[in-house]
Amino acid sequence: MSKDLNDVTPSMGEGTTLYVAVEVSDKSWVIGISSLADPARVGMHTLGPTDTDGLMAKIEKACSGAEDTPRVLLTYEAGYGGFSLARYLGKEAPWIDVVVCDPASLEVVRKAKRVKTDKIDARRMVRALRAWDQGEAEALSVVRIPTVIQEDAKRLLRHRERLVKERTGLGNTIKGLLKLQGIYGLDPRRSSFRADLAEVRTAYGTPLPPGLYDEIVATHDRLLLVMTQLDEVEEKKAAQIKQAVIVPVRGLSDEQADPAVSAPVAALLVLLKGIGPNDALLLQNEVLYRDFRNRRELGSWAGLAPVPWASGGVENDQGISKAGQPLVRKHLVQMAWRWLRYQPDSAITIWFKQRCGTRRDRLMRKRAIVAVARKLLVALWRYARTGLVPTGAVLARS
Repeated sequence: MSKDLNDVTPSMGEGTTLYVAVEVSDKSWVIGISSLADPARVGMHTLGPTDTDGLMAKIEKACSGAEDTPRVLLTYEAGYGGFSLARYLGKEAPWIDVVVCDPASLEVVRKAKRVKTDKIDARRMVRALRAWDQGEAEALSVVRIPTVIQEDAKRLLRHRERLVKERTGLGNTIKGLLKLQGIYGLDPRRSSFRADLAEVRTAYGTPLPPGLYDEIVATHDRLLLVMTQLDEVEEKKAAQIKQAVIVPVRGLSDEQADPAVSAPVAALLVLLKGIGPNDALLLQNEVLYRDFRNRRELGSWAGLAPVPWASGGVENDQGISKAGQPLVRKHLVQMAWRWLRYQPDSAITIWFKQRCGTRRDRLMRKRAIVAVARKLLVALWRYARTGLVPTGAVLARS
């Protein structure tokens, strides 16, 4: 029977716990298992990749010597393999608690050269897992495991992002090949491009060389395929807006919750001027399905929180952390610029104008727009949770 993979809490040292760490790679799995008799000792085992049966056998053998059945707490780093191991164990071995950790949160030796092997990493993860389980929250950062449906909902916009990059790259390739012959002004995305290509002449008055012509045609065929797939994605995106997944509002009682939040989140967001379908789906499928305790946690997750560096009399600002998804951060900055244009009377826009005034200081505006993106993300998060429209904002259909 499957279980809630995110319902794992530290035991705070109560009871007996067997700590297991898995260093996952495509070559092998290195397993670190703490000893129940001597927790400081970690046994190391090497298995083949995806050898879940071998992993289960090692865990059961480590538990067999205990008088009482111990709790098993397992961790591995987010990255290679995604969440497949956690989902497998949640379904086939629900008695094992799985914590997926952020690799960047694990402490490492800060020497210029440090020893690094899979076995050392596995031992480090076991120690960090034990410390986390005993109440040291900063020993490692736990990654939230999305459901299969939540993870699959992200595919559409991520696919679109890749297609847009391919379309731009293929178009630039064709334009570059034409510029080599002194030909300008032909747009590969126009429907008449093939006809224009057959009639075009080089800067020195001759038709395109046959080898170059064939290369351009082949590249244009790939471009047409990408454009066709993009049209299909746009149709699916429009359908998702109409049938947006409802994200439940957590942490609010029936008296506190606003009836407006029962609407699909993406459909709710596009009601705001300046928030388009791409923005709404991105926020719904990448951000708003998660549980954030407060605005600081939300800003930190998005990588928009400042990172100070202070020691003694030295105080430096390292800029934003840039943690989390670069795709989300990029879209948030784009949304912030659009928000200034379409919501001129909102409190966020007024703050930006007061901050920058009429000055054309590019660096100041660049820093300020990041702050606008953070403020906007918090305001939209509150709007999606409670139905509270951002201060001064205008609804597109009001």
